[in-house]
Amino acid sequence: MKRLLSVTGLVLTLCQILSLASAATFTDAHGNVIELDETLQAVSAFTLPGADNAARKGETSLGDLWTDALLWFAASHSIDTAFEEDDVTAGITSVDAEEDHIVALWNGGNIRADLPEGVFGAEQLAEILPYPNKVAVVYMTGAQLLEALEAASQGLPFTEDTADACASFMQVAGLTYSVDLTRAYDRGEEYGKHWFKAASLGRVTIQDVHGKPFHPDDLYAVITSNANFNGMDSSYMFQQAAEEHEKSTITTAVVRDVVWEYIATVLNNQIGEPYGEAQGRIQIR
Repeated sequence: MKRLLSVTGLVLTLCQILSLASAATFTDAHGNVIELDETLQAVSAFTLPGADNAARKGETSLGDLWTDALLWFAASHSIDTAFEEDDVTAGITSVDAEEDHIVALWNGGNIRADLPEGVFGAEQLAEILPYPNKVAVVYMTGAQLLEALEAASQGLPFTEDTADACASFMQVAGLTYSVDLTRAYDRGEEYGKHWFKAASLGRVTIQDVHGKPFHPDDLYAVITSNANFNGMDSSYMFQQAAEEHEKSTITTAVVRDVVWEYIATVLNNQIGEPYGEAQGRIQIR
């Protein structure tokens, strides 16, 4: 049998790959029936954790992969073809930030399944993200970005009682941050069912952005989902920043498609190192 794909000693046969193709459609979390491209095939040397609320508890390798894909999509200018016609008419044709001021944030509650070791396809990505999310760009000052992370981390430490609140916890690319659990979250105005706005800041510290100092007065382009753009979970600051910065927008790009494009284009359909474990972008202490 001809060998087709190999990652870190993992070898898969044609029969194994063909056996993956099993479903032509997937019903997402909103009840939409979506067609799956069964020709999409990749292989992972590791299981990247997403089940059992893994991405609500702390940084995960799957969260790193997901946010890396979003960051790459913007920084590589692949996003340039995904702006709505009205945005293009208004002059929005690319992300208006230098690469070292572009970051990606993705809420852990939207990662629902493991990415399995071995061959996987479109159905596995749909199970990881069962929502019809699109890529959004939100321009935030550093101060707004810091408050967004403070609010997103309010449910920590993860327990059965805080599991719902921890859905807002942010996986990231392009920056590192820490959460100081010795300090209580300062609850302000109630926001939604499980969250509160931040009355003050102090739990979260942004250590760096692309290895450079974080500046609260700088303007950063945050690549995220349309749901965060619209204020889902604890994301009130995303919504506020989007309203204040008129170049903020929701694109036509479907997030799952972007992740596939990253896996195919950058990783050559093979997920190996550095995704064997979380990369140390988030410290919870």
